[in-house]
Amino acid sequence: MNRVMLLVGVIVIIGGAVALSRSQTSEKTRAAGLVDGIQVTSEQKNPWTSLKVNADAEQFQFAVVSDRTGGHRPKVFSQAVQRINMLQPEFVVSVGDLIEGYTNKAEVMEKEWKEFTGYIDQLQMPFFYVPGNHDLTNKELNADWTKRFGRKYYHFVYKNTLFLCVNSEDGKASQIAPEQTEYFKKALADNPDVKWTMVFVHKPMWTDKDLEKTGWAAFEKTLEGRKYTVFCGHVHRYQKYVRNGMNYYQLATTGGGSRLRGVQYGEFDHISWITMKRDGPRITNIMLDGILPENLDTPLSEEPGVVGKKKAPLLPVKGILTNNGKPVVGATIAFHKFVKEPTEKFLYIADALTNADGAFVPSTYTPYDGLPAGDYTVTIVHTGKYHDEDSTAKSLLPEKYTSTKTTPLKLTVTEGEKNELKIELME
Repeated sequence: MNRVMLLVGVIVIIGGAVALSRSQTSEKTRAAGLVDGIQVTSEQKNPWTSLKVNADAEQFQFAVVSDRTGGHRPKVFSQAVQRINMLQPEFVVSVGDLIEGYTNKAEVMEKEWKEFTGYIDQLQMPFFYVPGNHDLTNKELNADWTKRFGRKYYHFVYKNTLFLCVNSEDGKASQIAPEQTEYFKKALADNPDVKWTMVFVHKPMWTDKDLEKTGWAAFEKTLEGRKYTVFCGHVHRYQKYVRNGMNYYQLATTGGGSRLRGVQYGEFDHISWITMKRDGPRITNIMLDGILPENLDTPLSEEPGVVGKKKAPLLPVKGILTNNGKPVVGATIAFHKFVKEPTEKFLYIADALTNADGAFVPSTYTPYDGLPAGDYTVTIVHTGKYHDEDSTAKSLLPEKYTSTKTTPLKLTVTEGEKNELKIELME
């Protein structure tokens, strides 16, 4: 009996010691501030806001690159690759137009893809291809893509997020064929519980006039009831749309042709940086020239640009837009020339955005470089910000000024003159 009591006593003492040890360890851990991997001694007052770090098992970051081609400029995309490596996303997704394309010559295709994949091979993380119209212009380029990369549309899942890589040139330009829509319908059905769906497509197909004809309406319908975000390129101008309560982003450029007039015009070289959180994506646009290494040196590159088309000589031009004697602020003024042969159509030449004084300077090839000499038909859309043909915002001025068919505005730019234009409306 005494032996039993002694054994019980020993067990109680050992148990108490273990509990005391655990309690002391817990207190030491709290004192050391071991929270979410941060170890620091905590006191009654502490010089920090919290020890709960901004991290989650499902959180991740990836980058999206936009159009490289369509008159690509030297050194931009190759330097973007080096800059992405500095940022270290988990992977990179494209929205198409990776080569100049528009050729049926095998040797040109080989040269252009060899150049592009040479840059991509330098990435330190996976790169997901999406085709654009420059990449799939004709049957030869389509066959070449298949030979190199296989599928032209596909999907994948990463950390409970579904990624849909869509082909907007499916059989013909600006088309999503029924077979592709059925493929994505099944992919969505097979992944009903993902927290978010990310869609990547080259063209902003939702801006087309006939969404049924292009197949976008049918594809978009497959996304009903889902939380999703769409990314595209093609226009070389940044713009955000909201459709069905979801965000659609038209990205600017990552080296593609651009007048680079800045954020106000949506014309800049960038990558989009996406952080996926439990409640959805956080979208950040990072300007390429703002990504620098610790020594602040610009990344080295020998990437050539394309030889541009022959440019017409330009004349300095500036002007002012008023309505009833008051400056019109935030109006987009576009200059068009009528080309009689062979098209008998108006050709867009340049545009400008009026400032707080109603003043403007047109841009033809580069920022604020003026206009070629000649006669112009002028259209005006007043929305308070830059407006292009794909924008849907309604003009604050009468509708007649928005179309070359109905505008009464005509201007002439003459060599040897000051070309200080005055557009005086009475509306």
